[in-house]
Amino acid sequence: MDETLIANWNAKVKQFDTVYHLGDFAFCDAVKAAQIRKRLNGVIHLILGNHDKPALNMQREANINAKPFASISDVREVRVGKQSIWLSHYAHRVWNRSHHGVWHLYGHSHGSLPDDPLSNSFDVGVDCHNYAPLSMDEVAAIMAKKTYASIDHHG
Repeated sequence: MDETLIANWNAKVKQFDTVYHLGDFAFCDAVKAAQIRKRLNGVIHLILGNHDKPALNMQREANINAKPFASISDVREVRVGKQSIWLSHYAHRVWNRSHHGVWHLYGHSHGSLPDDPLSNSFDVGVDCHNYAPLSMDEVAAIMAKKTYASIDHHG
């Protein structure tokens, strides 16, 4: 399984691509997590998941010149071009500025939450997408098929 995930990752991610990993980086000890990280392409920003203790231990123990992750945070909002994106390991029904067109990407649920075509959010976990990360173009194509309908009082 690990070898397939690593091969699929490196087939899509180039050496200096920016990657936002939405949690549960490696379900193993810190030593094996570090070995896996060394084999993955990309500059990885980790959004913490519920199984990321090994990743945190790996980050703490790393040589200061060779940190495995460019950043680590609980949640994060990023901007890609003109599009803002709310990143979290967990799915949210509403999120920061959800009623202003901000997309929400999450993991954790392994495809068990039905996709909502009226929400600007979806599960980007690799187990939902042929065991490979999604490019920004792929995310945009999925979002283009959705029709947003506000569920909070800001509609």
